[in-house]
Amino acid sequence: MSKNTSHLLKRARNFKAILTGEGFLVGVVAGIVVLLYRVVLEYAGKGMEWVLGYARTSPFIAVIWFFVLFIIACIVGKLVKYESMISGSGIPQVEGEMMGKLDQVWWKVLPAKFLGGFLSLFSGLSLGREGPSIQIGAMAGKAVSKTLKRGKTEEKYLLTCGASAGLAAAFHAPLAGVMFSLEEIHKNFSVSVLISVMTASITADYISSQFMGFQSVFQFDIGQEVQPEYYWHIVILGILLGLLGAFYNKMTMWVQGLYMNNKKLNETTRLFIPFLLAGVLGLVMPQILGSGHHLIDQAAGGTMVLPMLLFLLAAKFLFSLICFGSGAPGGIFFPLLVLGALIGGAYSTFAVQYMGLDASYVSNFVLLAMAGYFTAIVRAPITGIILIFEMTGQVSQMLSMSLVAIVAYLTATAVKSEPIYESLLSSLLKRRGIQTQEEKGEKILQEFIICHGSPLEEQMVDQEEWPASCLLVAVRRNETELIPKGRTKLMAGDVLVVLSNETDVPEVYDYMERRCAES
Repeated sequence: MSKNTSHLLKRARNFKAILTGEGFLVGVVAGIVVLLYRVVLEYAGKGMEWVLGYARTSPFIAVIWFFVLFIIACIVGKLVKYESMISGSGIPQVEGEMMGKLDQVWWKVLPAKFLGGFLSLFSGLSLGREGPSIQIGAMAGKAVSKTLKRGKTEEKYLLTCGASAGLAAAFHAPLAGVMFSLEEIHKNFSVSVLISVMTASITADYISSQFMGFQSVFQFDIGQEVQPEYYWHIVILGILLGLLGAFYNKMTMWVQGLYMNNKKLNETTRLFIPFLLAGVLGLVMPQILGSGHHLIDQAAGGTMVLPMLLFLLAAKFLFSLICFGSGAPGGIFFPLLVLGALIGGAYSTFAVQYMGLDASYVSNFVLLAMAGYFTAIVRAPITGIILIFEMTGQVSQMLSMSLVAIVAYLTATAVKSEPIYESLLSSLLKRRGIQTQEEKGEKILQEFIICHGSPLEEQMVDQEEWPASCLLVAVRRNETELIPKGRTKLMAGDVLVVLSNETDVPEVYDYMERRCAES
């Protein structure tokens, strides 16, 4: 017993160093696995283009391709049925595990997500690699934890390390990986987790970059920083992005609800819709298939006319909703960046034609819109700014990027739009029958006076069975405001200040009036 106690005390003293070492190990494992996933997806994209090239020239091959898509949809459906945790992005699943509400089986999730993501991208679905990369990285962290037989508390640190490593390896964005995992996954910025997560992220990024190159993901050139006299355009763009981001979140949840609430559709049959639609679009509009990297380059080039930008924006938006809502394994991260770029391209093109904007700023506004749209949807402004900076290498845009992110954030918040991953997690937990805390309107303060002879007079706070739907926040006695504690004795004349949800006000009012009134 004394040996075990001594070991625990020694481990606690060296916990930062131990966690940093484990973060390095997670970075190596997650970096290798996500690198393989990224390479496989590169071949998936090239394979899809090769097949579609023949399918557009040969009706026979086109028919064969539709049959292949049908088979792939069946396979992906079986994978989702085998392990339901691989459905969708994967980020809500990791967040749910960090909250202790979900428990993923890493050895089932890793191969199923890997294969499901590959097949979805090979088929041309408008999904991204970032969500699956984060989930795969987190499961690599869990695998390390289980192998080393770590406790639940330490396992959550390693899950965070793996998530960070996954994003870093997927996008050559180590700082964004750190910020996203802390801001969105761990929701904590302690020194211990920061150092270990940085170690994992940098390690995974280095491994990935050795094979994929150290150049940034996007290579378009931005000439100069937007001048102050054009900042009003940035404010307008930020408001537009905030509103469109809120609309995206609402539509995403609505489309997902249509799929999930339809009793005639199961894990497989609901996948037929996006897979077969991808086959049709591959023949008539192949540019909106896949993640859409090339669309960002085209929008930044400033060569597309406004009607084409708006058409591509609408088509990509609808196709992305249909693909993600079906539950196919894949993320929304990259597609929403594409949508942001198209919004920025459309606004700047319109502003050049009708509002006097200098045409040289089109690429600037494409970049700004990507950061602003990400912020409005995910509600992680620091991550959004750093992510776009690392993916483009454009540090000169930091001031204008911060401005558009702040405006988009405030606009989305003002229209009461929930962050997308929180909404997706809440929906996931509800479908699995797991209790979630729902918002019930505004918080309302009510005041009640204890009358002489009431049941509460001369009673301790902890002796009363207060309603679960309210909280006693203060006791005002004469001119003094007391913080209520368990042994605080209530007296006649005390004013009780009670906090409750708006929908619970009538119930709380009736109870408090009854208990405070004279017997």
